[in-house]
Amino acid sequence: MLTKTPGTPVRSSTPEATRDTIAAPVGGQLPVETPNTVRAREAAAAANGTETRVEHFRRKALRGRLHGYAIGAVALVAVLIALAASNTAYVKVNWLIGSSRVSLVWLVLAAAILGWVLGLVTSARLNWRTRAPRRNGATS
Repeated sequence: MLTKTPGTPVRSSTPEATRDTIAAPVGGQLPVETPNTVRAREAAAAANGTETRVEHFRRKALRGRLHGYAIGAVALVAVLIALAASNTAYVKVNWLIGSSRVSLVWLVLAAAILGWVLGLVTSARLNWRTRAPRRNGATS
């Protein structure tokens, strides 16, 4: 255990307790050491009104990813509109008992939605079948 003597800095015995930011005292209070966890850093930054470099970079990276997702969604909608506009011809669909004529756009859309729903149902079923066994006395 370390003792505090004049002229020697005090070091924490736990390696995860480090000071993230160096700031001037706010309201006459001295800065305190906070644990090096995400939640503790966010709480300390909110209390001091500061933001560390890592948090700043993380916020900017999130904004960039969101812009990328928005651009991708707009591009996907544009491709779907072009696909629908170019495939308006009617095609013959043979069923087990008969046949019918359907617009190719509606056929592709119905097949995509049916495949998506079947994928969701299959994924949920496999997840339910392969979940970890419950412990005795667990309610959740």
